[in-house]
Amino acid sequence: MTPSLKRTRTTWLTYGLLALYGYFLNILGPITPYLHDEFQLSYTVSSLHFSAFAVGILLVGLGGHLVIHRIGRWLSLAVGAMGLGAGALLLVLGRHPVLTVGGTFLMGCVGSLILAVVPAALSEEHGELRAVAISEANVLASLASATAPLLVGWLAGLVIGWRLALILAAAFALLLGFLLLQPGRVERGDPSARQASHRLPLRFWFHWFTLVLAVAVEFCMVFWCADFLETELHLPRAGAAQAVSLFLAGMIVGRLAGSRVLHALPPRRVILLSNLLAIGGFLLFWTAQRPAAGLIGLTLTGLGVASLYPMILATAIGAARVDESRAGARTTLASGTAILLLPLVLGRFADTAGLRAAYGVVAALLLLLLGLVLLSGRFSKTGTSS
Repeated sequence: MTPSLKRTRTTWLTYGLLALYGYFLNILGPITPYLHDEFQLSYTVSSLHFSAFAVGILLVGLGGHLVIHRIGRWLSLAVGAMGLGAGALLLVLGRHPVLTVGGTFLMGCVGSLILAVVPAALSEEHGELRAVAISEANVLASLASATAPLLVGWLAGLVIGWRLALILAAAFALLLGFLLLQPGRVERGDPSARQASHRLPLRFWFHWFTLVLAVAVEFCMVFWCADFLETELHLPRAGAAQAVSLFLAGMIVGRLAGSRVLHALPPRRVILLSNLLAIGGFLLFWTAQRPAAGLIGLTLTGLGVASLYPMILATAIGAARVDESRAGARTTLASGTAILLLPLVLGRFADTAGLRAAYGVVAALLLLLLGLVLLSGRFSKTGTSS
Protein backbone atom coordinates (compact mmCIF):
# COMPACT_ATOMS: atom_id res chain seq x y z
CA MET A 1 0.00 0.00 0.00
CA THR A 2 1.34 3.44 -0.98
CA PRO A 3 2.10 5.59 2.09
CA SER A 4 0.23 8.87 2.38
CA LEU A 5 1.91 12.18 1.65
CA LYS A 6 2.85 14.22 4.73
CA ARG A 7 2.47 17.91 3.90
CA THR A 8 4.79 20.03 6.02
CA ARG A 9 5.09 23.82 6.20
CA THR A 10 7.79 23.55 3.57
CA THR A 11 5.45 21.60 1.31
CA TRP A 12 2.71 24.23 1.55
CA LEU A 13 5.20 27.04 1.03
CA THR A 14 6.53 25.53 -2.18
CA TYR A 15 2.95 24.83 -3.32
CA GLY A 16 2.08 28.48 -2.76
CA LEU A 17 5.16 29.78 -4.55
CA LEU A 18 4.45 27.67 -7.63
CA ALA A 19 0.83 28.89 -7.60
CA LEU A 20 2.08 32.48 -7.43
CA TYR A 21 4.36 31.83 -10.40
CA GLY A 22 1.48 30.30 -12.36
CA TYR A 23 -0.65 33.37 -11.64
CA PHE A 24 1.97 35.76 -13.05
CA LEU A 25 2.69 33.57 -16.08
CA ASN A 26 -0.97 33.36 -17.06
CA ILE A 27 -1.90 36.97 -16.37
CA LEU A 28 0.19 38.20 -19.31
CA GLY A 29 -2.29 37.07 -21.96
CA PRO A 30 -5.32 38.82 -20.42
CA ILE A 31 -3.50 42.13 -19.83
CA THR A 32 -1.84 42.32 -23.26
CA PRO A 33 -4.94 43.74 -25.04
CA TYR A 34 -5.08 46.56 -22.48
CA LEU A 35 -1.40 47.36 -23.00
CA HIS A 36 -1.95 47.16 -26.75
CA ASP A 37 -4.76 49.75 -26.66
CA GLU A 38 -3.24 52.02 -24.00
CA PHE A 39 0.17 52.42 -25.63
CA GLN A 40 -1.00 51.92 -29.24
CA LEU A 41 1.33 48.96 -29.68
CA SER A 42 1.62 46.75 -32.73
CA TYR A 43 0.79 43.09 -32.33
CA THR A 44 4.47 42.28 -32.68
CA VAL A 45 5.49 44.57 -29.84
CA SER A 46 2.56 43.37 -27.75
CA SER A 47 3.71 39.77 -28.18
CA LEU A 48 7.16 40.69 -26.87
CA HIS A 49 5.77 40.79 -23.34
CA PHE A 50 5.22 37.04 -23.33
CA SER A 51 8.31 36.32 -25.44
CA ALA A 52 10.47 38.21 -22.91
CA PHE A 53 9.08 36.08 -20.09
CA ALA A 54 9.80 32.92 -22.09
CA VAL A 55 13.38 34.05 -22.80
CA GLY A 56 13.80 34.55 -19.06
CA ILE A 57 12.66 30.98 -18.48
CA LEU A 58 15.24 29.77 -20.99
CA LEU A 59 18.04 31.65 -19.24
CA VAL A 60 17.11 30.08 -15.90
CA GLY A 61 17.03 26.71 -17.60
CA LEU A 62 20.57 27.21 -18.89
CA GLY A 63 22.21 28.70 -15.81
CA GLY A 64 19.75 28.70 -12.94
CA HIS A 65 21.36 25.69 -11.28
CA LEU A 66 24.56 27.70 -10.83
CA VAL A 67 22.66 30.35 -8.88
CA ILE A 68 20.84 27.72 -6.84
CA HIS A 69 24.08 25.90 -6.01
CA ARG A 70 25.72 29.17 -5.03
CA ILE A 71 23.08 30.70 -2.75
CA GLY A 72 20.89 27.71 -1.84
CA ARG A 73 17.31 26.79 -2.55
CA TRP A 74 15.54 28.97 0.00
CA LEU A 75 17.41 32.13 -0.89
CA SER A 76 16.72 31.31 -4.55
CA LEU A 77 13.01 31.08 -3.75
CA ALA A 78 13.17 34.42 -1.92
CA VAL A 79 14.96 36.07 -4.85
CA GLY A 80 12.47 34.48 -7.26
CA ALA A 81 9.46 35.83 -5.35
CA MET A 82 11.00 39.30 -5.21
CA GLY A 83 11.81 39.13 -8.92
CA LEU A 84 8.17 38.38 -9.70
CA GLY A 85 7.00 41.26 -7.53
CA ALA A 86 9.55 43.80 -8.80
CA GLY A 87 8.96 42.83 -12.43
CA ALA A 88 5.19 43.11 -12.00
CA LEU A 89 5.52 46.59 -10.49
CA LEU A 90 7.74 47.67 -13.39
CA LEU A 91 5.11 46.34 -15.77
CA VAL A 92 2.35 48.23 -13.96
CA LEU A 93 4.20 51.52 -13.53
CA GLY A 94 6.07 51.57 -16.84
CA ARG A 95 4.81 54.11 -19.36
CA HIS A 96 6.83 52.82 -22.30
CA PRO A 97 7.07 49.37 -23.95
CA VAL A 98 10.77 49.15 -23.08
CA LEU A 99 9.84 49.28 -19.40
CA THR A 100 6.80 46.98 -19.60
CA VAL A 101 8.66 44.37 -21.66
CA GLY A 102 11.60 44.73 -19.29
CA GLY A 103 9.25 44.02 -16.40
CA THR A 104 8.07 40.76 -17.93
CA PHE A 105 11.67 39.78 -18.68
CA LEU A 106 12.57 40.37 -15.02
CA MET A 107 9.61 38.26 -13.97
CA GLY A 108 10.71 35.43 -16.24
CA CYS A 109 14.45 35.63 -15.67
CA VAL A 110 14.41 35.97 -11.86
CA GLY A 111 10.98 34.62 -10.97
CA SER A 112 11.60 31.37 -12.85
CA LEU A 113 14.05 30.37 -10.13
CA ILE A 114 10.86 29.25 -8.39
CA LEU A 115 10.04 26.96 -11.31
CA ALA A 116 13.53 25.47 -11.10
CA VAL A 117 13.63 25.00 -7.31
CA VAL A 118 10.14 23.73 -6.45
CA PRO A 119 10.33 20.30 -8.17
CA ALA A 120 13.76 19.58 -6.69
CA ALA A 121 12.69 20.71 -3.22
CA LEU A 122 9.55 18.57 -3.30
CA SER A 123 11.50 15.61 -4.63
CA GLU A 124 14.07 15.89 -1.85
CA GLU A 125 11.39 16.19 0.83
CA HIS A 126 9.00 13.47 -0.38
CA GLY A 127 11.26 10.98 -2.19
CA GLU A 128 9.27 8.27 -3.94
CA LEU A 129 6.08 10.30 -3.42
CA ARG A 130 7.52 13.18 -5.45
CA ALA A 131 4.99 12.61 -8.24
CA VAL A 132 2.09 13.07 -5.81
CA ALA A 133 3.60 16.25 -4.33
CA ILE A 134 4.49 17.76 -7.71
CA SER A 135 1.03 16.92 -9.04
CA GLU A 136 -0.65 18.57 -6.06
CA ALA A 137 1.52 21.65 -6.47
CA ASN A 138 0.41 21.91 -10.08
CA VAL A 139 -3.25 21.61 -9.06
CA LEU A 140 -2.87 24.80 -7.02
CA ALA A 141 -0.86 26.41 -9.84
CA SER A 142 -3.69 25.62 -12.26
CA LEU A 143 -6.24 27.17 -9.90
CA ALA A 144 -4.13 30.33 -9.63
CA SER A 145 -3.65 30.38 -13.41
CA ALA A 146 -7.41 30.20 -13.98
CA THR A 147 -7.97 32.96 -11.42
CA ALA A 148 -5.69 35.46 -13.19
CA PRO A 149 -7.84 36.14 -16.31
CA LEU A 150 -11.05 36.18 -14.26
CA LEU A 151 -9.62 38.77 -11.88
CA VAL A 152 -8.28 40.94 -14.71
CA GLY A 153 -11.64 40.87 -16.47
CA TRP A 154 -13.55 41.72 -13.30
CA LEU A 155 -11.26 44.56 -12.21
CA ALA A 156 -11.08 46.00 -15.73
CA GLY A 157 -14.78 46.76 -15.50
CA LEU A 158 -14.33 48.72 -12.28
CA VAL A 159 -12.93 52.20 -11.71
CA ILE A 160 -9.73 50.81 -10.13
CA GLY A 161 -8.81 49.03 -13.37
CA TRP A 162 -6.94 45.87 -14.35
CA ARG A 163 -3.63 46.98 -12.84
CA LEU A 164 -4.84 46.14 -9.35
CA ALA A 165 -4.69 42.43 -10.27
CA LEU A 166 -0.93 42.84 -10.68
CA ILE A 167 -0.35 45.27 -7.82
CA LEU A 168 -1.95 42.99 -5.21
CA ALA A 169 -0.01 39.95 -6.43
CA ALA A 170 3.23 41.96 -6.60
CA ALA A 171 2.80 43.16 -3.03
CA PHE A 172 2.18 39.59 -1.87
CA ALA A 173 5.24 38.30 -3.77
CA LEU A 174 7.51 40.96 -2.28
CA LEU A 175 6.20 40.28 1.23
CA LEU A 176 6.68 36.53 0.81
CA GLY A 177 10.22 37.05 -0.47
CA PHE A 178 11.02 39.25 2.52
CA LEU A 179 9.67 36.64 4.95
CA LEU A 180 11.80 33.95 3.31
CA LEU A 181 14.88 36.05 4.05
CA GLN A 182 14.27 36.03 7.79
CA PRO A 183 16.92 34.34 10.02
CA GLY A 184 16.49 30.61 10.40
CA ARG A 185 14.78 30.14 7.05
CA VAL A 186 17.58 30.64 4.52
CA GLU A 187 20.49 28.24 4.30
CA ARG A 188 23.75 29.44 2.78
CA GLY A 189 24.39 27.37 -0.27
CA ASP A 190 23.34 23.84 -1.14
CA PRO A 191 26.25 21.52 -0.28
CA SER A 192 24.61 18.40 -1.66
CA ALA A 193 24.06 20.15 -4.98
CA ARG A 194 27.62 21.46 -5.18
CA GLN A 195 28.98 17.96 -4.80
CA ALA A 196 26.91 16.73 -7.73
CA SER A 197 29.04 17.87 -10.64
CA HIS A 198 28.61 14.92 -12.96
CA ARG A 199 26.50 15.09 -16.10
CA LEU A 200 22.82 14.27 -15.98
CA PRO A 201 22.17 10.70 -17.18
CA LEU A 202 20.80 9.86 -20.61
CA ARG A 203 17.50 8.66 -19.12
CA PHE A 204 16.94 12.16 -17.72
CA TRP A 205 17.30 13.68 -21.18
CA PHE A 206 14.88 11.11 -22.57
CA HIS A 207 12.23 12.29 -20.10
CA TRP A 208 13.30 15.91 -20.72
CA PHE A 209 12.34 15.58 -24.38
CA THR A 210 8.96 14.08 -23.52
CA LEU A 211 8.47 17.03 -21.16
CA VAL A 212 9.06 19.46 -24.04
CA LEU A 213 6.33 17.69 -26.02
CA ALA A 214 3.87 17.77 -23.11
CA VAL A 215 4.38 21.49 -22.43
CA ALA A 216 4.17 22.24 -26.16
CA VAL A 217 0.77 20.53 -26.42
CA GLU A 218 -0.55 22.43 -23.39
CA PHE A 219 0.47 25.87 -24.64
CA CYS A 220 -0.51 25.25 -28.26
CA MET A 221 -4.00 24.56 -26.92
CA VAL A 222 -4.04 27.59 -24.63
CA PHE A 223 -2.69 29.94 -27.33
CA TRP A 224 -4.76 28.86 -30.31
CA CYS A 225 -7.96 27.07 -29.24
CA ALA A 226 -10.00 30.31 -29.00
CA ASP A 227 -9.03 31.21 -32.59
CA PHE A 228 -9.90 27.68 -33.71
CA LEU A 229 -13.34 27.84 -32.10
CA GLU A 230 -14.00 31.21 -33.73
CA THR A 231 -12.68 30.57 -37.24
CA GLU A 232 -13.45 26.86 -37.68
CA LEU A 233 -16.53 26.33 -35.50
CA HIS A 234 -17.92 29.86 -35.87
CA LEU A 235 -18.35 30.73 -32.22
CA PRO A 236 -18.62 34.45 -31.41
CA ARG A 237 -15.27 35.95 -30.42
CA ALA A 238 -16.31 36.56 -26.80
CA GLY A 239 -17.74 33.06 -26.49
CA ALA A 240 -14.64 31.49 -28.00
CA ALA A 241 -12.41 33.37 -25.54
CA GLN A 242 -14.54 32.28 -22.61
CA ALA A 243 -14.50 28.67 -23.84
CA VAL A 244 -10.78 28.50 -23.08
CA SER A 245 -11.88 28.15 -19.45
CA LEU A 246 -13.21 24.69 -20.33
CA PHE A 247 -9.69 23.56 -21.17
CA LEU A 248 -8.33 25.13 -17.96
CA ALA A 249 -11.13 23.61 -15.89
CA GLY A 250 -10.37 20.22 -17.42
CA MET A 251 -6.74 20.63 -16.42
CA ILE A 252 -7.65 21.49 -12.83
CA VAL A 253 -9.92 18.46 -12.50
CA GLY A 254 -7.41 16.24 -14.30
CA ARG A 255 -4.50 17.23 -12.08
CA LEU A 256 -6.57 16.79 -8.95
CA ALA A 257 -7.68 13.35 -10.10
CA GLY A 258 -4.16 12.44 -11.19
CA SER A 259 -2.73 13.22 -7.75
CA ARG A 260 -5.31 10.86 -6.23
CA VAL A 261 -4.85 8.06 -8.79
CA LEU A 262 -1.13 7.97 -8.03
CA HIS A 263 -1.93 6.22 -4.75
CA ALA A 264 -3.13 3.25 -6.81
CA LEU A 265 -1.14 3.40 -10.05
CA PRO A 266 2.52 4.07 -10.89
CA PRO A 267 3.35 7.40 -12.60
CA ARG A 268 4.13 5.79 -15.97
CA ARG A 269 0.69 4.16 -16.10
CA VAL A 270 -0.98 7.48 -15.25
CA ILE A 271 1.05 9.21 -17.99
CA LEU A 272 0.01 6.55 -20.53
CA LEU A 273 -3.70 6.75 -19.66
CA SER A 274 -3.61 10.55 -19.65
CA ASN A 275 -1.91 10.57 -23.04
CA LEU A 276 -4.58 8.30 -24.52
CA LEU A 277 -7.36 10.50 -23.10
CA ALA A 278 -5.66 13.60 -24.51
CA ILE A 279 -5.41 11.99 -27.96
CA GLY A 280 -9.08 11.00 -27.93
CA GLY A 281 -10.22 14.41 -26.72
CA PHE A 282 -8.04 16.27 -29.19
CA LEU A 283 -9.23 14.22 -32.17
CA LEU A 284 -12.83 15.07 -31.21
CA PHE A 285 -11.92 18.75 -30.91
CA TRP A 286 -9.84 18.83 -34.11
CA THR A 287 -12.36 17.08 -36.37
CA ALA A 288 -15.51 18.66 -34.87
CA GLN A 289 -17.93 20.33 -37.24
CA ARG A 290 -20.28 21.57 -34.54
CA PRO A 291 -19.48 23.76 -31.53
CA ALA A 292 -20.85 21.28 -28.98
CA ALA A 293 -18.52 18.50 -30.12
CA GLY A 294 -15.59 20.89 -30.21
CA LEU A 295 -16.23 22.10 -26.66
CA ILE A 296 -16.54 18.54 -25.35
CA GLY A 297 -13.31 17.61 -27.11
CA LEU A 298 -11.59 20.69 -25.69
CA THR A 299 -12.61 19.74 -22.14
CA LEU A 300 -11.49 16.13 -22.57
CA THR A 301 -8.16 17.31 -23.99
CA GLY A 302 -7.65 19.42 -20.87
CA LEU A 303 -8.45 16.42 -18.68
CA GLY A 304 -5.88 14.31 -20.51
CA VAL A 305 -3.13 16.88 -20.87
CA ALA A 306 -3.42 17.85 -17.18
CA SER A 307 -1.31 15.09 -15.69
CA LEU A 308 1.35 14.91 -18.40
CA TYR A 309 3.53 17.80 -17.22
CA PRO A 310 3.63 17.06 -13.46
CA MET A 311 4.06 13.30 -13.92
CA ILE A 312 6.79 13.54 -16.56
CA LEU A 313 8.48 16.27 -14.53
CA ALA A 314 8.53 14.04 -11.43
CA THR A 315 9.89 11.15 -13.50
CA ALA A 316 12.66 13.31 -14.95
CA ILE A 317 13.67 14.66 -11.54
CA GLY A 318 13.75 11.12 -10.16
CA ALA A 319 15.91 9.98 -13.06
CA ALA A 320 18.49 12.66 -12.19
CA ARG A 321 19.15 11.00 -8.83
CA VAL A 322 21.53 13.15 -6.74
CA ASP A 323 21.73 16.24 -8.97
CA GLU A 324 18.16 17.42 -8.51
CA SER A 325 18.94 21.16 -8.55
CA ARG A 326 20.60 20.89 -11.95
CA ALA A 327 17.70 18.72 -13.15
CA GLY A 328 15.17 21.27 -11.91
CA ALA A 329 16.88 24.01 -13.92
CA ARG A 330 17.07 21.86 -17.03
CA THR A 331 13.36 21.00 -16.83
CA THR A 332 12.73 24.74 -16.72
CA LEU A 333 14.68 24.94 -19.97
CA ALA A 334 12.28 22.37 -21.42
CA SER A 335 9.30 24.52 -20.47
CA GLY A 336 10.86 27.69 -21.88
CA THR A 337 11.77 26.00 -25.16
CA ALA A 338 8.26 24.63 -25.65
CA ILE A 339 6.48 27.84 -24.64
CA LEU A 340 8.62 30.04 -26.88
CA LEU A 341 8.82 27.91 -30.02
CA LEU A 342 5.91 25.53 -30.56
CA PRO A 343 2.97 27.97 -30.50
CA LEU A 344 4.93 30.10 -32.99
CA VAL A 345 5.47 27.05 -35.23
CA LEU A 346 1.75 26.28 -35.17
CA GLY A 347 0.94 29.92 -35.93
CA ARG A 348 3.33 29.91 -38.88
CA PHE A 349 1.68 26.79 -40.30
CA ALA A 350 -1.72 28.40 -39.78
CA ASP A 351 -0.67 31.40 -41.90
CA THR A 352 0.10 29.12 -44.84
CA ALA A 353 -2.27 26.16 -44.52
CA GLY A 354 -5.11 27.31 -42.25
CA LEU A 355 -5.62 26.74 -38.55
CA ARG A 356 -7.38 23.37 -38.80
CA ALA A 357 -4.56 21.88 -40.85
CA ALA A 358 -1.96 23.53 -38.62
CA TYR A 359 -3.45 21.89 -35.55
CA GLY A 360 -2.11 18.64 -36.97
CA VAL A 361 1.09 19.73 -35.20
CA VAL A 362 -0.62 18.97 -31.87
CA ALA A 363 -1.79 15.58 -33.10
CA ALA A 364 1.77 14.74 -34.14
CA LEU A 365 3.13 15.88 -30.76
CA LEU A 366 0.65 13.70 -28.87
CA LEU A 367 1.39 10.64 -31.00
CA LEU A 368 5.15 11.12 -30.65
CA LEU A 369 4.69 11.52 -26.91
CA LEU A 370 2.71 8.28 -26.80
CA GLY A 371 5.50 6.45 -28.59
CA LEU A 372 8.09 7.78 -26.15
CA VAL A 373 5.97 6.85 -23.14
CA LEU A 374 5.69 3.29 -24.44
CA LEU A 375 9.44 3.25 -25.08
CA SER A 376 10.11 4.49 -21.55
CA GLY A 377 9.08 1.05 -20.29
CA ARG A 378 12.66 -0.01 -21.02
CA PHE A 379 13.83 2.41 -18.32
CA SER A 380 11.16 1.43 -15.82
CA LYS A 381 12.21 -2.22 -16.00
CA THR A 382 15.57 -1.23 -14.60
CA GLY A 383 13.93 0.85 -11.89
CA THR A 384 15.40 4.16 -13.07
CA SER A 385 12.43 6.05 -14.40
CA SER A 386 10.75 7.22 -11.24
